[in-house]
Amino acid sequence: MQKEIELFHHYWMQFADALHLDKKIIENLYELLFAAYSEQQRYYHTIQHIVECLNLFHQVKNQLNDPVAVELAIWFHDAVYDPQASDNEEKSAELLKQHCALLFENSTIQKVYDWIVETKKHQPSQDQDLNYLLDIDLAILGSSKSRFAEYELQIQQEYSWVETGLYQEKRAEILQYFHQMSPLYQTEYFRNLLEFNAKFNLTTKNRAMQDD
Repeated sequence: MQKEIELFHHYWMQFADALHLDKKIIENLYELLFAAYSEQQRYYHTIQHIVECLNLFHQVKNQLNDPVAVELAIWFHDAVYDPQASDNEEKSAELLKQHCALLFENSTIQKVYDWIVETKKHQPSQDQDLNYLLDIDLAILGSSKSRFAEYELQIQQEYSWVETGLYQEKRAEILQYFHQMSPLYQTEYFRNLLEFNAKFNLTTKNRAMQDD
């Protein structure tokens, strides 16, 4: 976890320095984001998730039309997360607007706001930058066998308040939804990198849940 915290701080300072933000603003936003992604109800939507997203972002940064906007969306897309709520994406987008409206052009804020809301449904877009953002957010599905198993446990922990049978039923529906998406990843880069692994992970998990 310490390594992830260090990377979280490194990536934030790299991002903020490139934008030439005021030092106090940099510190305040970092504290806001660090506190948000460290909340006790989180097991998957944590600093680990943001760092994993940023690792992938830096692999495709040069392919993006507006890398600043995509990175800003990554930083804020899960900033509000209550497992019992249905408006986390909207509230995360509002938090972005509340704290960053004076730091970026209005068009950038509105674009990132809309992108964050779009992470709720993960539908293909005509906007290729948004497709990259959505692919990055879903990259966990194509991770290694051990990381995918850890992810599934983390999600289950976030929904520990749900009765086990109901959780398994709803979780199976979500995984089946992603399994049926063809392709799952909307960008060529992430299709080549993750599609096979993701479909394997989803098939394996669905079979295991059916056997339980």
